[in-house]
Amino acid sequence: MPRFLCDEMLGRLCRYLRAAGYDTQFARNGASDAELLRQCHAEGRHFLTQDTLVREHKAARGIALILPHVPLDQLAALLGAHFQLDWLSHAFTRCLVDNTPLAAVDDAALARAPQDAHRHDEPLCHCPACGRVYWRGSHYKRMRAKLNAWQKNQA
Repeated sequence: MPRFLCDEMLGRLCRYLRAAGYDTQFARNGASDAELLRQCHAEGRHFLTQDTLVREHKAARGIALILPHVPLDQLAALLGAHFQLDWLSHAFTRCLVDNTPLAAVDDAALARAPQDAHRHDEPLCHCPACGRVYWRGSHYKRMRAKLNAWQKNQA
């Protein structure tokens, strides 16, 4: 399963890759291209960027995928075709905020969960790192619909 590092221009794509269950880091704090490429080499990640200057780095070969400035659906189609991504089989198994694998909700996380989360019959998950609680509300349904569409368009 491919692992990714998205540059600062690809925040929405990063969230959707995480929603699909892909281990995806997000570049922050203005790290240089060289630092990001080193991180990708060290961690076995593909570097997703829209910065064409990345081509000038020798370390980018085989690691960096330079994406065009197009809408999110087109980016997803390009990535899906390039990496043969499965947008659904591991969906909603990672924290959208910090990329940590989700766990079944425990009593402490359940106590922190908003009232909306308690209205659903589906099981709840939480992020052991940041404590965020996840449930299948309207945000989940919107993201799931987009992942379904991308999967269908790829088939």
